[in-house]
Amino acid sequence: MKLLVTVKRVIDYNVQIRVKADGSGVEKDNVKMSMNPPDENAVEEALRIKEAGKADEIIILTIGNDKAQETIRTALAMGADRGIHIKTENDLEPLAISKIISKVAEEEKPSIILMGKQAIDDDCNQTGQMTSALLNWPQATFASKIEIEGQNAIVTREIDEGLERIKVSIPFVASCDLRLNEPRYASLPNIMKAKKKPIDTKDASSLGINIEPRIEQIKVEEPPVRQKGIMVNDVAELVQKLKHEAKVI
Repeated sequence: MKLLVTVKRVIDYNVQIRVKADGSGVEKDNVKMSMNPPDENAVEEALRIKEAGKADEIIILTIGNDKAQETIRTALAMGADRGIHIKTENDLEPLAISKIISKVAEEEKPSIILMGKQAIDDDCNQTGQMTSALLNWPQATFASKIEIEGQNAIVTREIDEGLERIKVSIPFVASCDLRLNEPRYASLPNIMKAKKKPIDTKDASSLGINIEPRIEQIKVEEPPVRQKGIMVNDVAELVQKLKHEAKVI
C-alpha cells in the first residue's frame, strides 16, 4: 500500500504575523518558516501505518517555490521515502491545490491521502474535502484515530458534539487533527539520510490543469486594537449601562 502525504510550508506558529506596509499580504521575507503543524501529524500517522506493516511507501507532496523543498526534507528526515515538489511562485487557492493533489494521485495511485485538517496561515479547511470530491473517494476529516482493517479503515473524528466513528473504504482521503498523535523529532542520522532521498520536481504549468485564482485579494489589514473595558461599581450600574449604552436589555 502506498501513502501520499501533503505538507505545506507556512510561517512558524511562534512568529508574530506582520502585515506588509502596502497591505498586499503578510510579511514573509526573513521570517522563520516551518511545516504546517497538522501536516506533521499526517506525516507521523503515515510513518506509524508503515511501521505497523500496513504500507510499503510514503510519498511527500508539497506545492510552492524552491524553498518549499525544505518542508519535504523535514518529512523525509522523519522517515518518509521520497518527495514530489510541484513548483509555482504563486499563492494557490484550495481548489487549485486540490486539483494538483488529484492529478498527482492519479499518477501515483496511493491507497490513502493524508493531510492536515487545515493550514494555520489561511485556515481554509477545504483542501481535503475538495480532493475527495475530485477523486470521488470517501473522506474522513478531522481524524483523531485511524485504524486500518483490510480494505477499510475505522476513523474516529473530532466533531462539535464529541467523537464520531466512521468506516471508509480504501482508497480514501483523511485530514488529520492535532490530537491524532505526537509527531516525532528527526534524528541527526535521519537528517543526513534525507539529503540523499529523491525529490521529483515538476512545474505546475506542466500538469495541464487550470489553477488560475478565482478570488481577488484586495487588501490585508491587521485587526483593530481592542478597546479598554469599562469598570462598574455594582450590578445596578452594569444593568444601566447594558440598558442605555449597549442597548442589549
